[in-house]
Amino acid sequence: MVLLWALSAPLRVSTQTATLAALQQRYGERYRWLLLMSVMLGTMASIMSSTIINVAIPDMGQHFLMSPTRAQWVSSGFMVAMTVSMLTTPWLLARFGYRRTYSVSMWVLLLGGIGGGLANDFNWVLTARVAEGLAAGVVQPIPAIIILRVFGAGEQGRAGSFFGTGVVLAPAVGPSIGGLLVDAFGWRSIFFMVVPLAMASLWMARKYVPTTAPGGQAPNRQGAGLDAIGLLLATASTLCLLNGLVSLREAGWQAAHAWSLLAAAAVGLVTFVLWQHRLLHRPLASGLAPLMNLSVFRHRAFAMGSLVAFIYGAGLFGSTYLLPLYMQQGMGWSASYTGTALLPAGLMLALTIALTGRLSDRKPTYVLVCSGLALLAASFVLMATLHVHSSIWWLTVWVIMGRVGLGLILPSLNSGSLRGLAHGLIPQGSSVINFMRMLGGASGVSLCAIVLQWRLAEHGVSLASNNQAVLRLQAFNETFVFLAALMALAMLAAWQLKTPKTD
Repeated sequence: MVLLWALSAPLRVSTQTATLAALQQRYGERYRWLLLMSVMLGTMASIMSSTIINVAIPDMGQHFLMSPTRAQWVSSGFMVAMTVSMLTTPWLLARFGYRRTYSVSMWVLLLGGIGGGLANDFNWVLTARVAEGLAAGVVQPIPAIIILRVFGAGEQGRAGSFFGTGVVLAPAVGPSIGGLLVDAFGWRSIFFMVVPLAMASLWMARKYVPTTAPGGQAPNRQGAGLDAIGLLLATASTLCLLNGLVSLREAGWQAAHAWSLLAAAAVGLVTFVLWQHRLLHRPLASGLAPLMNLSVFRHRAFAMGSLVAFIYGAGLFGSTYLLPLYMQQGMGWSASYTGTALLPAGLMLALTIALTGRLSDRKPTYVLVCSGLALLAASFVLMATLHVHSSIWWLTVWVIMGRVGLGLILPSLNSGSLRGLAHGLIPQGSSVINFMRMLGGASGVSLCAIVLQWRLAEHGVSLASNNQAVLRLQAFNETFVFLAALMALAMLAAWQLKTPKTD
């Protein structure tokens, strides 16, 4: 409600001097890059806030005397909020325009970071994380929309590589800096890392982000209303899904409560799809536009890309959760040592994206995506060969291999999936594919935790125990094998991207 109130407040900037056409005329050829830089800074802040918290979870759990399961909700709560809010981005852009939607989201992200860092109660920390997630979800589909609308077909790969390199630098450098901050100042310092990026993005947005909606037209305040029923169904289904997975982790496979929640999630998903289908074919009868335009799935490349995005998101975010935990509680390393060990892989990811973005304009999407998934799966399998006496260098090499795989996937999957869509469907397509990736990510974190908990129980150890390090590490290695199997499954869907429209 606060977000909608802020969006509805009177705009103090002249819409005539801040339209996309007016800004292009004022700044010339360089404007499209200034615009991309503006939204890139905010996306960096949102991605950093989503991933950097992982190095602080053990310290936060000790501070609030919580189990790892409850402490993990600072990550899961963020991801649920981010996943659901992504579906609102097309409606917000059409109704309020780029600048207002983006700027208000940045303010919410900024205040959430400050509030989380100052909170003395875990419930307030969780509330701040949810607020950050809501803002991050709205922001993240916007850059893909801008790249496909503002840049020509021959420049989209180069723009994607520039954007991807900058965005990846945040999570690449973030864990290293975050680990040092956690060791020196505690978990609170993690929340304040988004502040400088959010403030810089707000300053640039005021100058370069247009007030117009996608397509160059003025925002339509009298347009279709927000599909609150669809949003409620999507939120309830996602919460039931994640709570059901958490209940499975805590109570085991025989827990009736967990399966009831998962069944409710399935029912909610079916109801959501039926409701969106009704709004798509009878929009005037209800006065609402569908939250998710299902017509985007008529395009084969987009449908297959969304499936890849879901499975790939599960592996990506599952491993992002698992790696710091593996290094700290499997290998027994400190937070700063963990962050330092992850730094070379993050820098290699940024370099790979810079090179791959240029290839995505010339090489078939399925080749790049399948190659990336194969490297990612191989890195997970090789991670499972490590033991307590393994050198840090082997761990670093295998993580780098996985990050090179990610670098091949990230710039090409979105552009290849969206390229065949009509211009009017690009905002919806960007929103939906990001939603699928984040839904997979939110599920992947819980699935990794479930598999890890299961394997720990099978070996008769726990994360809290200080002995039996060999058995504890074996449980982690078996969880990495599970992630490798997920990536192999994604390759089957990625091969279906081999169509004339995406090549």
